[in-house]
Amino acid sequence: MLSALPTAKVYVTLKKGVLDPQGLTVQNALEALGYDVQEVRMGKYLELTLADRPREELEADVAEMCEKLLSNPVIEDFRFNIEP
Repeated sequence: MLSALPTAKVYVTLKKGVLDPQGLTVQNALEALGYDVQEVRMGKYLELTLADRPREELEADVAEMCEKLLSNPVIEDFRFNIEP
């Protein structure tokens, strides 16, 4: 039986305090539709299929990818989890 390759699920969001005009637009649209929404923050979701290696290596690589390319560390935060 073949085992599935590990998948990293990456979430990138704007840091608190950073203006989010896209989130504000969505919030206004939801309120116009009658929904009571206190705040909307937009972000990015990515799934990365990775080569099978030790978990520690995968975590280090994904963190490095996020810091170098997938997020802007000046205005964005990221978090991820790796599934087998």
